[in-house]
Amino acid sequence: MPRDPKKKPLTVDQKRYTEMVRDLVPRPPYLKNALLAYLFGGLIAVAGQFFTDFYRLALKVSEKEAGNPAVATMIFVGALLTGLGVFDKIARYAGAGLSVPVTGFANSIVSAALEFKREGLVFGIGSKMFMLAGSVITFGVVTAFFVGLIYALFVL
Repeated sequence: MPRDPKKKPLTVDQKRYTEMVRDLVPRPPYLKNALLAYLFGGLIAVAGQFFTDFYRLALKVSEKEAGNPAVATMIFVGALLTGLGVFDKIARYAGAGLSVPVTGFANSIVSAALEFKREGLVFGIGSKMFMLAGSVITFGVVTAFFVGLIYALFVL
């Protein structure tokens, strides 16, 4: 790989320091992290299925119709756990298993709102709440629009 001509070559001391850092920095436990993410992601899925079944039986609706209140409940639980300060403690162990599902979406919104609440309702919570989730919402809505348009033009 050719070196960037603008970069100076490393001195002997810099090379030795780089090797020392590489040897001393602890390696992350990849297998353990993957297993915990899998376990917690599975638990989130089981909880989501529980809420779907609960709403299906309680409201006497189809499984598809019970999915919306189940997702709303999962978002509420994620937001509540974030507000209580529990979500981040669990996320230290669960990793992506907790932050990738819809609970992570709720966490990103509520944590940003909590962080900026001292700046007031409008300039703090209102403007910063969707700082992380705003792009997800925007691209989700735009994508859904184009998929719906393609469906309407070519399938219907």
